[in-house]
Amino acid sequence: MTDQINPIHSSKAPEPVGLYPHAKRVGHLLFLSGVGPRERGTKIIPGVTLNEKGEILSYDIATQCHSVFNNVKMILEESGSNWDSIVDVTVFLTNMKDDFPVYNKLWAEYFGKNPPCRTTIEINCLPTPIAIELKVIATIE
Repeated sequence: MTDQINPIHSSKAPEPVGLYPHAKRVGHLLFLSGVGPRERGTKIIPGVTLNEKGEILSYDIATQCHSVFNNVKMILEESGSNWDSIVDVTVFLTNMKDDFPVYNKLWAEYFGKNPPCRTTIEINCLPTPIAIELKVIATIE
C-alpha cells in the first residue's frame, strides 16, 4: 500500500513547521496536513501583531481566514485537485467565542454553493501564534 501513498510538498504554501508534507495522496483522496495563515519564506502571519517575545498582541481573524483559505487553495491546485473537490474540513480556532461569527461568515462566502462537511473545534493554542488552522480532505482524479 505504501507505494500508492504519495507525499506532496508545495512550492507556494508556507513551509511546514515540522517534519510532514503539505499533503498525501491516497488513491482518489488528498489529505492535507494542518494549514495556517503564514506566508511562504517568512515568519509573517497576515493579520497578526506580535511583541518582541513573539507573543500575540492583536490579530484580525478575517485576514487570517482569507490567508488560510488561500494557502489551502494553493496546496490543492499544486496537488492536482481544486477548491470544489474539498469534502471534509476540520477547523481549529483558538477563540471560538470571538472568532466563530467572522470565520463562519467568511466560510459561507468561500463555500456558498456546495459546502463540504465541517467540524470546528476550539483549542487553547496552535504551534505558531495563529488563531486558525484547517485540516482538509479533498478528492483528486
